[in-house]
Amino acid sequence: MNPQEPYLPPPASSAEATTLPPPSPSPQSAPPRGPSSFERGMTQFTSALLRERRAERRWRVFFRLAWLLIFVLIAWSVFASRTHSGTASGPHTALIEVRGEIAPESEASAENLVAAIKTAFEDSGSRAVVLRINSPGGSPVQAGIVNDEIRRLKAKHKKPVYAVVDEVCASGAYYIAVAADEIFVDKASLVGSIGVLMDGFGFAGTMEKLGVERRLLTAGENKGMLDPFSPQNEKHRAYAQAMIDQIHQQFIKVVKDGRGKRLKESGDTFSGLFWNGEEAVRQGLADKFGNLDYVAREVIKAEEVIDYSTKENVAERLAKRFGASIGEGAVRALRSMSPIR
Repeated sequence: MNPQEPYLPPPASSAEATTLPPPSPSPQSAPPRGPSSFERGMTQFTSALLRERRAERRWRVFFRLAWLLIFVLIAWSVFASRTHSGTASGPHTALIEVRGEIAPESEASAENLVAAIKTAFEDSGSRAVVLRINSPGGSPVQAGIVNDEIRRLKAKHKKPVYAVVDEVCASGAYYIAVAADEIFVDKASLVGSIGVLMDGFGFAGTMEKLGVERRLLTAGENKGMLDPFSPQNEKHRAYAQAMIDQIHQQFIKVVKDGRGKRLKESGDTFSGLFWNGEEAVRQGLADKFGNLDYVAREVIKAEEVIDYSTKENVAERLAKRFGASIGEGAVRALRSMSPIR
């Protein structure tokens, strides 16, 4: 052996090589340990709790802003109405619009019309009240309330009332118009329809053809009167006819009292027919031709027109709809949020 060469151990035999233990893995090569199920559950719980808290804060802010908006709109509405009424100080013509169906809950309801007419009469600056009418009629009860109130206020305040017809003044609308001192129309306006109707449908024959049986239980022999799914009862039909005939007579009396000797009565006057403005003047159902400006300028001699009509403004519409819609929207949003499990 050369003393300069390093000593190398002899190679191990194949048997010895197979019996050697494998090298132990180093700590750096061990796979990372994943989060436990408890840690995962806590993470999910915390995330859900944070989502719920954020949603609660958003809804709290939303409700506060919504109520603030409603308060501002209502305050603005009250201020605007007061400002409007304060402007009506000088001599002027007081205008009341009678538009659309005369019915409860409508723009031309007795509640709205009476409130507006009362305010117009009580204003010291109004020289006369003008009812500008464009309505096919409606409830005889609502029309009767307005007619009675106009006549009462005329006698109390000693102010004239004029009705000005635009397109249509029929049935219940004419019931209101005859309370005026004079009725002005356009030659093509439609006026009249002095009558009463009660309508409905009958499905008894259709139900028999379809094999549908009507089961109606009543306590009181007349409680099912005019039921559309039962055959027409002659006794009930006669009773209903007598009732609307009586209301018709009430209508006729109101027209005769309002028009007096100016009315040129004929066989068709109270038959439910209607006429154009030219024929209505000829028959005494109306007095003269003219529109609102003409009446204010030439008849009342007060060209300034102040509208006293009760109108539902933006704030009132929002306030009515908000109560119904916000609850529905809040419930829908709350249902859509992920529940905590």
